[in-house]
Amino acid sequence: MEKSRINFVIYLFVAFILGGLLMYFISINTPALSSVSGTTSGNGTCRACSGTVIVNDGSLSASVEKAYDAVMMVRNYKGENIQSTGSGFVYKTDDKYGYFLTNHHVIENSDKITLIRSDDKEIEGVVLGSDEYLDLAVVRIAKADVIDTVAIGNSESSKLGDTVFTIGSPLGYEYRGTVTDGILSGKDRFVTVSLTGTNDWVMKVLQTNAAVNPGNSGGPLLNAKGEVIGIISLKLVQTEVENMGFAIPIEYAMSHIESLENGKAIVRPMLGISMINVTDTYSLYRNGIMLNDNITSGVVVMEVTANTGASKSDLKKGDVITKLNDVAVQNSAYLRYELYKYNVGDTITITYLRDGKEKTTKITLTEYK
Repeated sequence: MEKSRINFVIYLFVAFILGGLLMYFISINTPALSSVSGTTSGNGTCRACSGTVIVNDGSLSASVEKAYDAVMMVRNYKGENIQSTGSGFVYKTDDKYGYFLTNHHVIENSDKITLIRSDDKEIEGVVLGSDEYLDLAVVRIAKADVIDTVAIGNSESSKLGDTVFTIGSPLGYEYRGTVTDGILSGKDRFVTVSLTGTNDWVMKVLQTNAAVNPGNSGGPLLNAKGEVIGIISLKLVQTEVENMGFAIPIEYAMSHIESLENGKAIVRPMLGISMINVTDTYSLYRNGIMLNDNITSGVVVMEVTANTGASKSDLKKGDVITKLNDVAVQNSAYLRYELYKYNVGDTITITYLRDGKEKTTKITLTEYK
């Protein structure tokens, strides 16, 4: 018994010595361990370190630098007064000019547009084309005034949770060139906006939790490579909501860029009806229209306009339109969104309810005037 105890102690001692020698040889042959003396803080910096610390701090600085000089602040002048500010970016150049993309609402109703570069030089721009439904505008500047252009990315290949960041001028001149970061929080979001005082349009947008504030409008939403995947357009402003900003997908913007560069009006089709949402019970009551309680979405035809596609269809007052080419339409804003995917002269199928029965009719679209 005593001999066994002695053998156990000897084995334990030998194992301890061998373990210590093994750890010593590992440490002197592993650079990442041997080079660290001191401790690292939570932000990836090292206090009282000697040698090189191998730490991946997740910095976006290289990507920010890649796009920074292409982003400029926008000043919208009415007379001699600045009526609003925003952001935007140079997306291309040719032999003479640089082309700058921003939001329509940043430059609308302006007498003069100026851009402030990253080096603080203010230059004047010329609005080539703008559209309120797209909320996009193209501004031209002299090529000599361009410091850099952005790289155009792809929002469709981006994934939820991807790192994104913005560059812009929140709250105006004092905070120009501000960088904020976050993640891609959502794709294919539909946000209702008001263009004529009512919720009459929806935008299909990207969602991010990167800080977006007044003045960021028109600026780029970029991926971790520093490529533009969207154009900041709006945010939710409610006391109980935090960090819900939205950007127009870059593919959608670039699909209309040629028309905007050439100052061409975006020609949109019309059905040829006036309409009221099924949820607008007061207006329906005033017009003598009573709907079944189980009809909760869609639009009600109030009048069919003469000499339009609708006037040659089966639609009449009181019909409830529920689908456009088999896509459900919740209200007039969604109907316009689906309608504006088509061109003048296209023939579409409208699904509607009349006297509790579902019917369909075809309409050839005419030009909106």
